[in-house]
Amino acid sequence: MQASHIKQILTRLATSGCALSVLTVAPASFAYEMADLGESTVNINVQAVYAAFHSERGYNQFGNTEDKDYDWQEGYLEYGFELAPKSFEKGGVYAELSAVTTATWGDGDAAGFTMGDENESDIEDAYLGYRHDGVMIGGKPWSVDVSAGSQVIQLGDGFLIASDAVNFGSGLGDDFNRGGAYYLAGRKAFDKTFLLKASDATWQTQLGWIESDNRAQADTELGIMALQHSHDAGSVELTYIRGLEVDEAFASPTQLERDGMDTYSLRFEQALGSENASIQGEYAYQSKSTNENAWYLEPAYTFTDMPWQPTLTLRYSRFSEDWDPLFYGFTRGFGTWFQGEVAANYAGPFNSNTEVWHLGATVQPTETLSLGALYFDFDTLDTSNQPDMSGQEVNLYAEWFPTQHLFVMPLLGWYQPEKSASQGGVQLGSDDTNAYAQLIVGTFL
Repeated sequence: MQASHIKQILTRLATSGCALSVLTVAPASFAYEMADLGESTVNINVQAVYAAFHSERGYNQFGNTEDKDYDWQEGYLEYGFELAPKSFEKGGVYAELSAVTTATWGDGDAAGFTMGDENESDIEDAYLGYRHDGVMIGGKPWSVDVSAGSQVIQLGDGFLIASDAVNFGSGLGDDFNRGGAYYLAGRKAFDKTFLLKASDATWQTQLGWIESDNRAQADTELGIMALQHSHDAGSVELTYIRGLEVDEAFASPTQLERDGMDTYSLRFEQALGSENASIQGEYAYQSKSTNENAWYLEPAYTFTDMPWQPTLTLRYSRFSEDWDPLFYGFTRGFGTWFQGEVAANYAGPFNSNTEVWHLGATVQPTETLSLGALYFDFDTLDTSNQPDMSGQEVNLYAEWFPTQHLFVMPLLGWYQPEKSASQGGVQLGSDDTNAYAQLIVGTFL
């Protein structure tokens, strides 16, 4: 694939944030204790995740897909060691070293990010840190944590930065191939990081630097600052992100603007009179050659007195025409920040040049089983230079944890585009409803 054509593709992806999903709704990885060093333990961590997918339609994102059914499978295996102090009360050193193997089989995904012949093994986490939970500052105990290396860093709820989890396969050529597992996104750690965190009972501050080695992200380098204040009924957080550098050889025109770009955001979470009702939101502003913004407002209510404790969520989000979504990710479950499984991963929009209405409902029949239903309405803001990705989507899913070390997540989706590829959209063949299905199974040592 010619470099000029790749840059045209990445221009669209950069303004759409790139589609991917990071599984964080699974339980935290369990560790097997290998050695007891007195104050610390050395543990073995193993995660294995497999997923099977079916889409009745393909999506013309790169010109490498067809009007046909797509069936494919993905998987990743992460394995490594960690040094874990038993307590940080008097300070302790922690570290992790892990590797990950990823692969995609079958037809490749419905948008052509992967072609079904990808696999790769590489180092994932490799970091060292020190944390002390008893540092006295101003007569109050503070926790001070400093770390460096290859690790996942998240700001807020992942609206701007969640991880470096864009996992393209060979669909865009060898330069961008990270070994597949596009949806599962087995590779999440930033290549180089430094992070200093300090917190007490009500305040938390973060100061850091991250550098990506992901060519789909143009090897972006960022400086980050965040200040959060927690109170009895919620929290407020201010974030500042400074673009420091990109690799011009792989950057799209939009990504080139990350060098020197400033992003500011204000995020809040607030209980509304009782623990059952809440509202949260975030407003973010970007200063570059144009001034862009993105924001959302999300009220929710849990009926704690009803069987299965249903929760209803309503959210409106808007991302301006040239908004750069940076490194957003899948953080609070299905629908954040990948809105619609078909739309967010294959059809678009990808958190840029769009407004989205979302209605969600979840119930908890048992401690180990959750059921959910999601509805999304997408409206593309400007179609003069980009495809019209307007449409609607419904997802039904389950999250089941039959044992402490196993989870199963089936999902069904129905995506209805307003326009087909021949009409200015991206869905190939027609604008009929696409029936989509996926099954994810994972285990943790």
